[in-house]
Amino acid sequence: MRQLATTALVLFLTSVGFASTANAQVSISIRIGQPPAPRVVHVLPPSPGPDFVWVQGYWYPVNNHYVWHDGYWTRPPYGGAHWVQPHYEGQHYYYGHWDGDHGRVEHDHGWDKKKDRDYGHGHGRGRGHGDDN
Repeated sequence: MRQLATTALVLFLTSVGFASTANAQVSISIRIGQPPAPRVVHVLPPSPGPDFVWVQGYWYPVNNHYVWHDGYWTRPPYGGAHWVQPHYEGQHYYYGHWDGDHGRVEHDHGWDKKKDRDYGHGHGRGRGHGDDN
């Protein structure tokens, strides 16, 4: 009987220990360092219209290197939104995004081939990763 109680206790403690490690989170990051200096645009292409704003070109990380994103004209995702340029600070890269009274909208590079790019995404409902078209 005593051995049965000892076995049950060992099984209980093992299952409690396993359950707590099953909920543990692991984070892996790769540091690729600071991006190269921005490319310089000497002459902006003409604006397509009065509602458009220029988003300056920038480097962004893809896997273990940086890729250049050319500057572009676009309409903000919603009225009053302003572009927050991506930047590297304190060994961390901060992605560019739109911000304003209706919330933050991340730029999705999948929008780059569309005529209106950032316009109409997010609708003030958050991050805007193409799920609210």
